[in-house]
Amino acid sequence: MALHEPWSIKSRAHVCAVSERHFEDGESFCTAIFPDPESSGYLRKDFSTDAWEQRAEDELVPFSFWQSVYRAPVKEEEIEVTEESPEDLLRRLIEEDEEHTENVRYILAVMLERKKQLVEVDNQPTATGIIRIYEHRKSGDVFIVKDPNIPLSEVENIQDEITIMLETGGRIPEPELPVDSEPIPDSQTESEPAPTDEDNENSSETLVNSSSEEE
Repeated sequence: MALHEPWSIKSRAHVCAVSERHFEDGESFCTAIFPDPESSGYLRKDFSTDAWEQRAEDELVPFSFWQSVYRAPVKEEEIEVTEESPEDLLRRLIEEDEEHTENVRYILAVMLERKKQLVEVDNQPTATGIIRIYEHRKSGDVFIVKDPNIPLSEVENIQDEITIMLETGGRIPEPELPVDSEPIPDSQTESEPAPTDEDNENSSETLVNSSSEEE
């Protein structure tokens, strides 16, 4: 796992980080992402509007912040899922935080944004690239994803890779080994012995005799 990178999912709180008052459905509140002093990652805190406006100027400056509307959680019916959904795949890849899945994670986030499941609420430039912050429209979870600046020529291949991962339970199948060809009979593999000096002389005599007969 790439511990030096801060990619993660931050779940929405249901109470104000300052007053601990429970948010009401439809209430406007502020979400802020702060650098985590105990790690290289980030912390999320949700504030009521009053608590956010009353923050002192000398308090810790957030890495990113934005206004949101609190939606009370709704119990959804359990649905049996046989294949990993794009959202499930993105959540797992962010949790695993493997460096080689950065491109897939970003394309998945863009796909979910186009499906209106995620909304980009902010982006911040860093020394290693742009960090894009997405918020889940229903759950309010925050997805922190690095923009790897993928060349347009590679996007289609990454989309094909995602399709395969979704069809195979989220894993790229190992390539099939080539079928071994039938063994060549020994009689065909044995090399012919090198011609001897006597064979070369006989061959020369044969060519001379053939030339004489033709004349």
